[in-house]
Amino acid sequence: MINLPVEFENRMKEMLKDDFEQFMASYDEKKKTGIRINTVKISKDDFIKTFPVNLSPVPWCDTGFVASGDEKYGRDALHDAGAFYMQEPSAMGPVAAIADITDLTGKKVLDLCAAPGGKSTELASYMGDTGLLVSNEINKDRSSILSSNIERCGIRNCVVLNETPENIAERFEEFFDVVVVDAPCSGEGMFRKDETAIKEWSMENVTMCAKRQEDILKEAVKTVAPGGYLVYSTCTFAPAEDEEQIIKFLSDNPDFEVMSVPLFRFFDFGHKEWLSNGLSDEEDVLKKCARLWPHKIDGEGHFICVLHNTSLHKENEKGKKKKAEGSADRKTFSLIETFVKDNLNGFEINKECTVCFKDSVYLLPEAFDKTLKGLKVVRAGINLGEIKKDRFEPSHSLAMVLSKEEAKRSIELDEDEALKFRHGEEIKKDCENGWTLVCFKGVSLGWCKATGGNLKNHYPKGLRIKY
Repeated sequence: MINLPVEFENRMKEMLKDDFEQFMASYDEKKKTGIRINTVKISKDDFIKTFPVNLSPVPWCDTGFVASGDEKYGRDALHDAGAFYMQEPSAMGPVAAIADITDLTGKKVLDLCAAPGGKSTELASYMGDTGLLVSNEINKDRSSILSSNIERCGIRNCVVLNETPENIAERFEEFFDVVVVDAPCSGEGMFRKDETAIKEWSMENVTMCAKRQEDILKEAVKTVAPGGYLVYSTCTFAPAEDEEQIIKFLSDNPDFEVMSVPLFRFFDFGHKEWLSNGLSDEEDVLKKCARLWPHKIDGEGHFICVLHNTSLHKENEKGKKKKAEGSADRKTFSLIETFVKDNLNGFEINKECTVCFKDSVYLLPEAFDKTLKGLKVVRAGINLGEIKKDRFEPSHSLAMVLSKEEAKRSIELDEDEALKFRHGEEIKKDCENGWTLVCFKGVSLGWCKATGGNLKNHYPKGLRIKY
């Protein structure tokens, strides 16, 4: 039995009234294990055929499922190959909502508070390999985790930053078609799965989170292009962090309107009766927002609001596109071209989009037309590899973005071989000499290099698993 803070229980009893007992009973239920297919690397049909687990669909996300059992799915080879992402079912809602409202293909998208990467990788699935995804995380350690998940999921069009909302707003004014703010919150919706959230909860913390969310939104709104969208979400039940944030935002930003979030079965909506004194909601716009309750769905607590910037588009300024600083010199690019010619099929590299950080070479998304100078960059697109003694060595990141068809040489591993490969062992397979893409169930897992009948394992030491 979970011991919840008394003040929290009293507030929820006042909010939910007749639903309160059912809400409290949900804390005796087991938390749900969510799996979302990463269609950047595998199709939905192929995944379902190959993944040996009973899956129940998540109604609000076409690629989301609730998995049965208590297995540690994160140890599965398909997980390490980036074929799926472990994501709480309710957390799939915000991105699914904006994808239902507008086509994300080719769009410029910002995930402002992105770690550990669930919403960024979901956005990438809807975007495909088009447009630009900027994933930002203010905490340095968490930004590294975010970058690792972007790499694992094979996302080509993403730049990962470790910046403040203020710096993002200054550098990307009215730049993005879609901005997602999954705001840091008091975490009330995660009490069933996170005991730390219970220990850290207090009314003072709720007030502090609400102020921080207001500050983040004041910066985030500056980055939304005319005609663009701002998605606001939390994993808390507190009206101060949910409904009240929206009413304050609309008061400060009259050009924005609330869009109706698709209210799938068992979704609730925002409630104006929970607003504090002094706040009004004459048009009852809060009914266009969504509340997800753990006693009504297979998931935890969440709040979702989609806001549309109704101001008109400005004329595009010409001549603003900037070349990437530190782009590869002729010799470096020649080494990369040689590698591509000898080892890949149909993988194109635009020299103007290459960026060098010492010996490492990155490929920026073509839609990124801003300068990197002055930004804290964690991942400048695809990490192609390194220049080592006048030769180019491909990175694990490059292997993860490749499909089997894009590699001139590839090998398919079975379950046991995939385990040995991720452990760092040498794999015995017949293969012609050269860099070889290692695959599991058709999905790229890393590199090995074939030389004289031997396959040298290039799976990164930091990712290797223990038996």
